[in-house]
Amino acid sequence: MPASPSPAENALQSEPRRFATGRQFEIRRGDALAVITELAAGLRLYSKGGVQLTESYGDEEIPPGATGITLAPWANRVEDGVWHLDGRKQQLDITEVPRNNASHGLLRNTAYSLVDESEFSVTLEATVFPQHGYPFLVRHQVRYELDEALDLRVWQSLVNDSQESAPYVLGAHPYLRLGDVAPEDLVLRVQAKTRLVADERLIPRSTAAVEGEYDLSAGTAVGNLLIDVALTDLTYDGGVARHTLTAPDGRSVSLEQDENCRYVHVFVTDTFPGRSKAVAIEPMTGPANAFNSGDGLRWLAPAETFTMTWGITASL
Repeated sequence: MPASPSPAENALQSEPRRFATGRQFEIRRGDALAVITELAAGLRLYSKGGVQLTESYGDEEIPPGATGITLAPWANRVEDGVWHLDGRKQQLDITEVPRNNASHGLLRNTAYSLVDESEFSVTLEATVFPQHGYPFLVRHQVRYELDEALDLRVWQSLVNDSQESAPYVLGAHPYLRLGDVAPEDLVLRVQAKTRLVADERLIPRSTAAVEGEYDLSAGTAVGNLLIDVALTDLTYDGGVARHTLTAPDGRSVSLEQDENCRYVHVFVTDTFPGRSKAVAIEPMTGPANAFNSGDGLRWLAPAETFTMTWGITASL
């Protein structure tokens, strides 16, 4: 007969299930579900009417391709991890080694704490402590909510607890999908007039009017796209810019962002695990290397709070 489990084994079996992304916060409303992770206050899953509207990943994985994570106190990249504060060089850790950049802020590998949880919402928060390359004390708070229409709404706030003004760019990194529709069959529409022209390290060097594969205003088949580009001069309707994936049957999913988010980064890749293509639509208050270029860079006064909002809606 097999040996009986030891007391230690029994204790392990009775422990709560553990995930690579920490605690999983589920919010439900009607037939909508959002799963938020303790790690990076990330959006692991959003579905509505049984239709999966974001890319996801397994319990034992960290977010592939930064799937769903939130970004603070900068989004995208800082060239060589270097910027200057009052004439003094600041050196951030290099986290994108192949391109020698500091990428996606300082909270990508941080556990967020629960601030508030209600029937249809959850709010998480993490602190950026003063450190080499970023000598400021700030808090990043992220609130997710399912509204009455079962759409997902997100508020990202930064609070400056420093005695000096702190620079920042906020952003998020969701990948959209439309259930089981093949990515190649989707059409992507983004209304923007200007793209940032980047070098091989994805650092913007100039701007240009959108044209060719970067002109997504009339809708472009995802099957024809492999791009990694920041766009600006967006079209806002009622204070909201909408970027949409549409299926052949007319169903659609959209990323919405408010006027505090003047940039969107569009990343269409064929390297996402298990998918022929994946589409990241990233709302941002500023582009890559804003700490050096000043484009979209904001400064938060002591005790001040800034909030950007974005969300995901669907017509099913």
